Amino acid sequence: MNTSESAPRPSAWFRVFAPRPDADLRLVCFPHAGGAASAFRGWAELLPPTVELVAVQYPGRQDRFHEPALEDMDVLADRIAFAATHRLRGPLAFFGHSLGATVAYEVAQRLARQQGPHVAHLFASARHAPSVDRRSATVFPDDAGLMAYIRALGGAGAAVLEDRDLRELTLPTLRSDFRLVAGYEPADGAPLACPVTAIAGDKDPSFTLADTEHWRRHTSGAFDAVELPGGHM
Repeated sequence: MNTSESAPRPSAWFRVFAPRPDADLRLVCFPHAGGAASAFRGWAELLPPTVELVAVQYPGRQDRFHEPALEDMDVLADRIAFAATHRLRGPLAFFGHSLGATVAYEVAQRLARQQGPHVAHLFASARHAPSVDRRSATVFPDDAGLMAYIRALGGAGAAVLEDRDLRELTLPTLRSDFRLVAGYEPADGAPLACPVTAIAGDKDPSFTLADTEHWRRHTSGAFDAVELPGGHM
């Protein structure tokens, strides 16, 4: 595990918008590329009192803007797993959207190997399974290509790119996150033991209901696929 002295303290990685210390389950949410913990702020009030929402805050954004974004998936997953072991009590359910689904999967793998907090379920949203090589899909010749890709996905991220000042703040993080994806190579290992639910949008050409099937091989537990109305975001 990469937990060098320069790694941030474990508490830096998690945001709890509605603390529920007596909750039976913690739903840990991993943001998409360019995203931040605040993407899940509104979710906390939608959950029952028995579930506490914990949002992961990657470096290089919002209150961690002064930290360099990480471009190595092994380092990122190692550090989140280390922080989870020291800060979170199980059982946990992981929800990851787009890039976040890959990060959630890698963290769950590490916690299982290290006998860390128990991950009871993985929800993988709008993201191809680790066994599907999509590295070339996130390599862009220039910023124009990257912005065209984000605009095609839609959502709030596309709107941000239309504001010049916000675009200048956001592009470095997006570049780093897509380099993170482009360099990702999943390690060989046993499938997760927890159930996995893969989620696709019915108007998302980048990840369809048929694509969810590849997640089945990454769990020895139950597998389910869900199609929801909407696009990638």
